[in-house]
Amino acid sequence: MNYLSTRGLAPQLRFSEILLGGLASDGGLYVPESYPRLSAADLAAMRGMNYRDLAFAVLSRLIDDIPHDDLRRLIDRTYTAEVYRYTTNGENAQDITPLKTLEPGLHVLALSNGPTLAFKDMAMQLLGNLFEYVLDKTHGELNILGATSGDTGSAAEYAMRGKRGIRVFMLSPVHGMTRFQQAQMYALQDANIHNLVIRGVFDQCQDIVKAVSNDLDFKARHRIGAVNSINWARVAAQSVYYFKAYFAATHSNEQSVSFSVPSGNFGNVCAGHIARQMGLPIEKLIVATNENDVLDEFFRTGVYRPRPETQHTSSPSMDISKASNFERFVFDLTGRDAARIRSLWNAVESGGSFDLKADGLFDRVSDFGMASGSSNHANRLDTIRTVYEVYGTMIDPHTADGLKVGLEHREPGVPLICMETAQPAKFEDAIREALGIDPVRPAELADLESLPQRKHVMDADVHAVKQYIVDHAG
Repeated sequence: MNYLSTRGLAPQLRFSEILLGGLASDGGLYVPESYPRLSAADLAAMRGMNYRDLAFAVLSRLIDDIPHDDLRRLIDRTYTAEVYRYTTNGENAQDITPLKTLEPGLHVLALSNGPTLAFKDMAMQLLGNLFEYVLDKTHGELNILGATSGDTGSAAEYAMRGKRGIRVFMLSPVHGMTRFQQAQMYALQDANIHNLVIRGVFDQCQDIVKAVSNDLDFKARHRIGAVNSINWARVAAQSVYYFKAYFAATHSNEQSVSFSVPSGNFGNVCAGHIARQMGLPIEKLIVATNENDVLDEFFRTGVYRPRPETQHTSSPSMDISKASNFERFVFDLTGRDAARIRSLWNAVESGGSFDLKADGLFDRVSDFGMASGSSNHANRLDTIRTVYEVYGTMIDPHTADGLKVGLEHREPGVPLICMETAQPAKFEDAIREALGIDPVRPAELADLESLPQRKHVMDADVHAVKQYIVDHAG
């Protein structure tokens, strides 16, 4: 299978060739030349599979340049009860993504049992093993440059720590993340982990990553790779748990389900879009935003208008104005018109916006089963409180945003699955405000914030970040 850029000016490449690189050379994002379609027989065979078997069944259709025996070993090494061990509420440790049923037809998919207690671990752990495998084959090295609004950074660092030939340079905003999220990253003492704390917001961190990635000479000389969801392997791996959730919530492949997805950078929703394009019976993909409601505005009006400033909220991992993965969805929405994508994103990257309603393109959104809504601080606290009081389940603020918006679009007879974002322990202040109690955290993380921290604070300056990489890349 070949992969092509959403902007149409980069060469088509194989999976292993795009795995380490992130953005395409023309600034676009890689997507498969066509989505493999699963037949009814394929879906029937997948029902009842465990997570490892499902991952192989899905990813082997998207990765054809890694021998299947090797891919199988990488998957089996990744998805184990030892890695995804932080189960709660008596969950089965062997079922690494258990479906929590709140009431008939209303579910939460638990995705936070990995080492950093967030859904990002589901793909990032596999990405770390894929990187190591490819670098071992080529005797290469990789300097990973990433940006995080809360959970991507720690998930990437825990997946890459100590791996041969890999160094991580992770940009995070000086304000916005919780103390727990910061400590997860900054307390790591591994020599190959570098935390760059940027005096700015996440969007500035993300802009720096894109600027470095678009400097093709610097990117090649210093072997710059990406772990943010601009990396195709990230969103492809995330698509697996949509299949897992679907089979857990249904009895027959004649049924369809809807997913509500807390959304910031559109990566998790994009994974659901991939699953739907591959043939998974998804009725709706519900995009749930917080006060940073750029995506909700688009799905209501057809206007994509990133804000000049990002609001700091109590669901900080979604405090994003420019959603990188949105370009992949719009590429499909336009009928894969690369010239149109170049025009639209030229406007966005110049500080502007675009409107797809004027030429009728927005009418196609319903063909992709998309819906949306937004939540605010009062909404999420009320949802946390209600879910705890009614169902005896504690959820984090982002999952609360997802449930609040999902319930607004719930349809009779269609199971609704909300994608969990993280364990409540990562957001103690919000939980304490909503419930008046502290969430339980794993015993080995009890004193995380008191550990010594390694970090480097700097201005939002592309040149300064580049120089830091040059000085520390080896």
